[in-house]
Amino acid sequence: MNDDKKYMMECIDLANQALINGNPPVGALLVFENKIIGKGIESGKSTGDITQHAEILAVKDALQQGHRDILDKAVLFSTHEPCVMCSYLIRHHKIAKIVFGVTVPYLGGQSSEFKILETENIPKWGSRPLIETGLLKHECEILNEKYAALLLNQ
Repeated sequence: MNDDKKYMMECIDLANQALINGNPPVGALLVFENKIIGKGIESGKSTGDITQHAEILAVKDALQQGHRDILDKAVLFSTHEPCVMCSYLIRHHKIAKIVFGVTVPYLGGQSSEFKILETENIPKWGSRPLIETGLLKHECEILNEKYAALLLNQ
């Protein structure tokens, strides 16, 4: 198994933890030189705090561990395409690359009409990050199906 798949499998494990707690199944990791520097488990629904997205929590974790100076060289892995809120954070910290499983068409930072991950019109942000989509897409879609079933049973 290559490293990208290994990291995405760990994101899927984190997403399953989010799902167990009634949250959308999103898990995220920040990786620098094959070392995990930040982890995030979606918890916005269970905490009532919309800012508790997995990607934001992974960045906060990396910052708390003193990794501010390497975020611009890090790779963010997530089961889902970062939303516009998370995309703003990604661009602010100039994260170099994003790898995700499934798109989020209405609010995704790349696939929606709000292409925050792709814009180069904001000088402070510099170059846009490299983006790789569809890694373990099927496994991430299964998580979404489980979440949809959970919502139906509530």
